[in-house]
Amino acid sequence: MHPEYGIDKRRVANAFNRAAAHYDEVAILQRRVGEQLLERLDLVKLSPAVILDAGTGTGLQAEGLLNRYGEARLIALDLAPEMLHRAQQRLKGSLPQMLGGILKTVWPPFHRRYYHFVCGDAEGLPLANQSVDLIFSNLTLQWCSALDAAFAEFQRVLKPGGLLTFTTFGPDTLKELRAAWSEVDAYWHVNPFMDMHDIGDGLVRARFIKPVMDVERYTLTYPDVYKLMGDLKRLGAQTVGSGRPGGLTGKARQRKMAQSYETWREGGQLPASFEVVYGHAWKTTLQRHTPEGAVPISFHAPKGRSKNI
Repeated sequence: MHPEYGIDKRRVANAFNRAAAHYDEVAILQRRVGEQLLERLDLVKLSPAVILDAGTGTGLQAEGLLNRYGEARLIALDLAPEMLHRAQQRLKGSLPQMLGGILKTVWPPFHRRYYHFVCGDAEGLPLANQSVDLIFSNLTLQWCSALDAAFAEFQRVLKPGGLLTFTTFGPDTLKELRAAWSEVDAYWHVNPFMDMHDIGDGLVRARFIKPVMDVERYTLTYPDVYKLMGDLKRLGAQTVGSGRPGGLTGKARQRKMAQSYETWREGGQLPASFEVVYGHAWKTTLQRHTPEGAVPISFHAPKGRSKNI
């Protein structure tokens, strides 16, 4: 996060509270990325007893986590109470499918035993030390004011041998919209995002080991920039930092921005680029360092292709 740009957590929570009712209708990318993050768990051997879904939103991936780890207890955490309410409705509604319609009379109440809902902040987790085996966080870390604080909290609550797996947005996200607004004024109209290598450095500072990072690039298309901005608002993904312009953005400035965005039009559609950083790392009580004192980090080269959604 740029030092001159501070995330206002109250604005973040309010934006997602307002967006909760319509979030699933427009969360195409969030669903796709979350599914791919779940699939990556196939590559690790882990039988977690307690899972933290940090930034669960409406619970899009919470169902998948419970299906994958049937005996685990899930803690679904989010900053926005209305998002948690939607997640609660989703998980309670999935009970008959998850139990196959049997044993409901003899098992303890599913919602009491196997998942819990917690309204909280990733930078100040209301959880005990070494209480979680797996932390799963899909497209949430970009809403943290200080990534180091979030990673320190993840390190604190993970048990030795626990796994952190996450996604977040990289700096090329919404590059077209950022460039279009730069022709209008010098304000932050698009939240800034951290580079993959800086995120990897943050994992090392937090004493995680065996960090692995890579990038995937996605492209959504829109008939016009106003549809893009409308979907971002319905997602709760407005600019929420201290660099945002005060008051309403005038129609004349919006028209100028829209004209600038038109230079990106191709095949009758406007592209919106999203750079998604995937990462995972482990906690252990034994730190492994190189002779120079650095923890080795693996970066997978970006695949160099754009995925249209």
